[in-house]
Amino acid sequence: MDRTVHTPGWQKTTKEIFWGEIAPCDHILQIYEDDQVFINTLHGLVSNGLTAGDSVIIIATTAHLKLLNQRLCADGIDLFSLTLHDHYIPLNVEDTLSQFMINGWPDENLFYHLLTNLLLRTRNKGRNVRAFGEMVAVLWSQGFSGATVHLEHLWSRFCETEAFSLLSAPIQKAGSPRM
Repeated sequence: MDRTVHTPGWQKTTKEIFWGEIAPCDHILQIYEDDQVFINTLHGLVSNGLTAGDSVIIIATTAHLKLLNQRLCADGIDLFSLTLHDHYIPLNVEDTLSQFMINGWPDENLFYHLLTNLLLRTRNKGRNVRAFGEMVAVLWSQGFSGATVHLEHLWSRFCETEAFSLLSAPIQKAGSPRM
């Protein structure tokens, strides 16, 4: 007796097809328990975006940026040239948060100003933009629950007015290691 469950409409696909079908304004959340799974997902977003001619903004921890950049370089991707031409913008999450956090709270105007400037830099020649951010997860891990919710709200409002794809790092459960 065949006990295989077939879910209509769901099918396994390659990472190239998955990332290629992400539309501007899509906001994706990756749930993971293992940093390797997370880095694989982030690598797929970035490498497929760069291959498709998109610009990519990454706001991540130093450890995650290092792992991602190692994987991209191993693929033969010229990060120096891409960064020089604003097709790849890797940003440290703590440095980025410091640009719009005031007394432990996200300042709406500074946040929008920062993101608007990043999008202007990356959209040259009509490029689509993909972004990844760990800011919400970092704020949550630091105990700023109200600021976390407010920042997520600001991201959602910003995504309503700007066309770009966003992958967010999930908030990890208490006690989980974060790089």
